[in-house]
Amino acid sequence: MAKQKKSFEEALARIEEIVAALERGEAPLDKLLALYEEGAGLVTLCNKLLDAAEQTVVRLSKGENGEPREAPFEADE
Repeated sequence: MAKQKKSFEEALARIEEIVAALERGEAPLDKLLALYEEGAGLVTLCNKLLDAAEQTVVRLSKGENGEPREAPFEADE
């Protein structure tokens, strides 16, 4: 069965579960390491999803004829 991609919200919720489990520290070391690796992978996924979302954000401004036009979003503006 193919692994289904997680949404940002699902990945973030799982990261929170992993952090709680790691903070409790009740699992054996090998399980804690596996949880850490899973969490690191989910953080990478979340960063990629956020980067993709940032790339799709556009700023609307008035064009020469007064009609709205899309321009790349620039955080410094």
